[in-house]
Amino acid sequence: MSSPNTPLDLSLDGGALTAQLVDFPSVSGDEQALADAVENALRALPHLTVDRHGNNVVARTNLGRAERVLLAGHLDTVPIADNLPSRVEGDLLYGCGTSDMKSGVAVQLRLAATLTEPNHDLTFVFYDCEEVEATRNGLGHLAKEHPDWLAADFAVLMEPSGAVVEGGCQGTLRAEIVLTGTRAHSARSWLGDNAIHKAVEVLRRLAEYEPRRVLIDGLEYREGLNATRIDGGVAGNVIPDECTVQVNFRYAPDRSEQQAADHVREVFAGYGLRVTDTAPGALPGLDRPAARAFLDAVGGEARAKFGWTDVARFSALGVPAVNYGPGDPNLAHKRDEHCSLSAIAEVERRLAAWLTGA
Repeated sequence: MSSPNTPLDLSLDGGALTAQLVDFPSVSGDEQALADAVENALRALPHLTVDRHGNNVVARTNLGRAERVLLAGHLDTVPIADNLPSRVEGDLLYGCGTSDMKSGVAVQLRLAATLTEPNHDLTFVFYDCEEVEATRNGLGHLAKEHPDWLAADFAVLMEPSGAVVEGGCQGTLRAEIVLTGTRAHSARSWLGDNAIHKAVEVLRRLAEYEPRRVLIDGLEYREGLNATRIDGGVAGNVIPDECTVQVNFRYAPDRSEQQAADHVREVFAGYGLRVTDTAPGALPGLDRPAARAFLDAVGGEARAKFGWTDVARFSALGVPAVNYGPGDPNLAHKRDEHCSLSAIAEVERRLAAWLTGA
């Protein structure tokens, strides 16, 4: 694997550069070595101005073009699952982060190195802590501390999309339902009140829940409300007096965060519910001229983004944004995560053609 002192070689093709990035372990919270390497590689390019905040690196051209396009990608990965170092089998590159989303970051770096005279001014954003709770997200920190660094007319988030334009994103909400009872010896269970047993009604409501399908700008978004964790129990001979059910609501971007929270509280009427984490969705905005021009340039039919991505942060800043990257979203976070080398090359080619008018 690459050591913290290994420089990135931006002259490599996109697949080889992806492999080099993958071999820098960068689990959320441990991105410094990779951020250092990205910063050093970009500072060697004389046509770029480079800034850094924490483990977030921003590089920009300043050519006086009429419009600015921003390309963004996160440097972190989920925890490694015995899937490093990277390896190649035919057209496939395997390893943690290949799909989500170091292949997209490699395309960003290749474009940063090779597009010295683009038809738009360009901003390249590399940020940390996307795979963890929203409060740690590096793009959020940049939006708060240096919003001018993110100013743009259009943004492309290089999240894995299978080289298909994905519009908007779902919102996400996590909440806890705490069920209480009375602790007792399990041999005399009638003296207690089993809090775990009370989870049955909560689970029944979830099992019978019918999620919406919503059509927005011609794209169908599917919602989902699910239990993702249950905690309870004291010991093998104790009737538990507390049980917590964690639920996750993935909602269509026509709902606000408040509307999503109100809906979940309505589903669980009669129970105390505490929202622990929330992030808004983003409308696709495919009717915007910049988005239409991008779609025309890269081709294909757009689809809805299932999952939350940082297009929501750009939406909040008033910057229209789409998801577009070479990775397959269905392979993200898997032990056998991989990415097609030909897809990396094709996405780089399409973006380069769009940004140069070739």
